[in-house]
Amino acid sequence: MATGEQFPLDVRPVTEAEIPDWIRALNTGFLRSPEVSDAEIADRRSYLEPARTLSAFDRGRCVATFRSFAQELTVVGGATVPADAVSSVTVTSTHRRRGLLTRMMARDLSAARERGDVVATLIAAEYPIYGRYGFGPATWATEWTIDVPRAGLDARRPAPDGGGRVDLVDADDVRKLGPELHERLRRLQPGAIDRTDRWWQVNTGAVRLDRSPWTEPFHAVYRAADGTVEGLAAYVCDDTWTDAKQPLNTATVKNLIAVSPAAERALWLHVCATDWVVKVKSGQRAPDDLLPFFLPDPRAAVITTQADWLWVRILDVVRALEARTYAGRGSLVLEIADEAGGWARGRWLLEASPEGASCTPTARSADLALDVRELAPLWLGDESAVRLVALGRVREERAGAARLADALLRTSRRPWCPDMF
Repeated sequence: MATGEQFPLDVRPVTEAEIPDWIRALNTGFLRSPEVSDAEIADRRSYLEPARTLSAFDRGRCVATFRSFAQELTVVGGATVPADAVSSVTVTSTHRRRGLLTRMMARDLSAARERGDVVATLIAAEYPIYGRYGFGPATWATEWTIDVPRAGLDARRPAPDGGGRVDLVDADDVRKLGPELHERLRRLQPGAIDRTDRWWQVNTGAVRLDRSPWTEPFHAVYRAADGTVEGLAAYVCDDTWTDAKQPLNTATVKNLIAVSPAAERALWLHVCATDWVVKVKSGQRAPDDLLPFFLPDPRAAVITTQADWLWVRILDVVRALEARTYAGRGSLVLEIADEAGGWARGRWLLEASPEGASCTPTARSADLALDVRELAPLWLGDESAVRLVALGRVREERAGAARLADALLRTSRRPWCPDMF
C-alpha cells in the first residue's frame, strides 16, 4: 500500500464485545477522560441497543460513535408521535472530514423511516452540523439568573394561591410521584418527550454514574388543595459566605415541572425564599416561561443563556402534519425540498381546521417553498413563516401565504423540551 493511502473505514453496529471501545471513543469525542470503568461499561450495556449503536472502525479501533433509541414527542394539541432520538454522536479528531457522520446518519434515518418513525430528534452540541441532514431547531431554551434580594419578595412567605402547599420530600417519593406528574405535563406541552424509568433512577440518585458526580438535591412538591400533586422541583445549593459571615448561596434548579400556573409560581417562590439563597439559576426553561413575572421585580431575573435546544427532522410529512391540531381553518400548499434523504420531498396540500387536518400530495401550485429543515420549527409552532420569508429561508409563492401559515401553525405558547438526551 502506498505511503499515506488510507484503509477503508467500516461503518456498522457495534457488537457486545466492542462496547468498551465504543465508550472510549465517545469519551474522547466529548473531551472526557478516555478511561473506561467497569461500572460505566455495565451501565451502558443496560440500555444500549447494539443494532442502533453505530460506530466506524479503522483497523479495529473505534473512531466514531452514534446511537439512537425510541422516543415519543408531544405535538401541538397533546398527541404524541414516534421519534428516532439521536445521541452520542462523535467523530475522533483524527478521522474528521471523511464522511463518517454522513454514513452513520443516513443508515440510522433510513432505518427510522422504515420503522415508521414520524420524526428524528437530537440536541445539537454545535449549531452548523445537522441542518445538512434535514434537522431544524424546533424549540429553544432560556436560563435565567435571579438576584433574590432585588426581586422584592415578601420575607413572610405568603401561602401559595388556592389553598395549595409546598412540601419537601425524599428521592423515594419523587420516584413514586414524578412519573405520573410528568405524563400529565407532557400531554400539555408541545416539544416534551417521554422519560424512562432509568431517567428517574439516574436523576434521583438511585443509579449513580462515574462520569457525573452526584449531589443529592432538595426535592419539593406542590399539592393542590385537594392533595393532588401538580408540581415538582429539584434543586441544589452551594455553600458560599463572605468574610463578614454573610451568606451568598446559589440555588441551581435541576428540574422543575408543573401542570398549573399556581404550582409553578409556588415552587419558584419556594426556591427563591430559601434562607441564605441570594441567587437562583433556573436551568433550561422555555423562552416564554412565566418565571420572571412571578417576581415583584421581573428585572431581577436576567437571561444568562438563550440557545437552540431540540432539533427535529421530519421523516413523514403526512403523519406529522395530521398529528397536530390547528386553532384556525384554511388550506396551504407546501413545496418541500429534501436533499438529505428525500423522505419529505414533494408538494403537499394541508387542509386544516379545529376539527382535524388532512395532508396529501398535490399538483396544485405551491403557496410556500421551503427546505425540510425549516418545516420543523413551523410544525411545532415556534417559528413564524413571515419571519422566515424575511430571512430568505422560506419563499412565498402566493401573496399572503406566509401570514396564513402563521395563523394555522403558530401557537400561543412556545414549545419546550425540558430534557437533555
